[in-house]
Amino acid sequence: MITVVGTGTGAPVAEDVLAGAALVVGGRRHLDAVRLPEGAEQVVLGPLAPAMDTIAGYVDKELPVVVLASGDPGFFGIVRVLAERFGSRLLDVRPGVSSVAAAFARAGLPWDDAVVVSAHGRELRTAVNVCRARPKVAVLTGPGAGPAELGAALLHEPRKPGRVLVVASALGCADERVERVTPAEAAARDWGTAVSVVLCLDEARALGPVRTVAGVPARPAQWALAEGGFAHRDSMITKFEVRALALARLGPGLGDLVWDVGAGSGSVAVECARLGAAVVAVEKAADGVGRIRANAHAHGVDVDVVHGSAPDVLAGLADDPDAVFVGGGGRELPAVVTACARRARRTVVVAMAALDRVPAAREALTAAGFTCEGVLLQSSRLAPLPGDVTRLAATNPVFLLWGERNVGTPVPSEGVLE
Repeated sequence: MITVVGTGTGAPVAEDVLAGAALVVGGRRHLDAVRLPEGAEQVVLGPLAPAMDTIAGYVDKELPVVVLASGDPGFFGIVRVLAERFGSRLLDVRPGVSSVAAAFARAGLPWDDAVVVSAHGRELRTAVNVCRARPKVAVLTGPGAGPAELGAALLHEPRKPGRVLVVASALGCADERVERVTPAEAAARDWGTAVSVVLCLDEARALGPVRTVAGVPARPAQWALAEGGFAHRDSMITKFEVRALALARLGPGLGDLVWDVGAGSGSVAVECARLGAAVVAVEKAADGVGRIRANAHAHGVDVDVVHGSAPDVLAGLADDPDAVFVGGGGRELPAVVTACARRARRTVVVAMAALDRVPAAREALTAAGFTCEGVLLQSSRLAPLPGDVTRLAATNPVFLLWGERNVGTPVPSEGVLE
């Protein structure tokens, strides 16, 4: 039997749990905090593979093993590795308080509406994009992915004030620290190795509505919303039929970053944000910037709006997107598509009304190493006529191209995060 004990957030390990253990495995601070049974071997956790092999030798001999871990070892913890190697029936898990629960308790906040993301041994960009998109996020940190790196990444969104980082270090220990800092303050400090978790909060929305399902919010019941759901000028909005296919090809989700270039009313940006992505909307018209912000607010999502003309303004966007939607079809379209394709990690979708723009946009995508496909979308909507009859009202045809990055084509380096 392998007994897995959660500790390190204030709960001591009962001596009877350790009694009779032939092997005790844990981090150095966990082992130093307990009295080991006489004659028991100890293994200090570093690389997991050698520790698992040592545990396997004791399991084969049916000798009792105790594994000490931080907080709740079943929550982004060692229980997964142990269950995969030895099977869940061999485990006796005794959880402690998770670092996430402890951090929110110290902050005086509920966390049933929080999103938890791990940056320990994973790409930091996913955690950063979740923090951009959601008002209440807990980030489990690791080497190279701590408060300083998270703060530095969030600094590149000056248009979105209000984010605060709650950095919880050495939770449950005598030198426990819980500090509220701005992203700039976090980026300027050396936090050492004792950080347990970082909360990223939009303080204006830290107390969300009562939830029925904890964690990641449910995907919206509908997308490709009617044009009437957005403020727009003179019908200058991506029609819902076009939006439906564009969203299907963009594939926005939690942890993604999407650019909406030539955003207009921001309908695509808002829809991507509703589906969980972090979104940057680029718009050259000053009144359009205001409409995008109003539409984002009306739909209860965060959209970072950048006022400027593509392609030049794109150089100032620090982080490379997973997917890009390009709307409009001006003379700069080939250059805009080229700039977006150079930085998109996955997909670029282009909507055009003019046939003349299609070859150049397609060439820009293929030249950047994308496989390009496209369709001409022509739709007719039901419209009433006098006498209680119905006609078909044609909408303007739109060309939709999409490029998928070819396997083997280098993905742009993420200069800010690496």
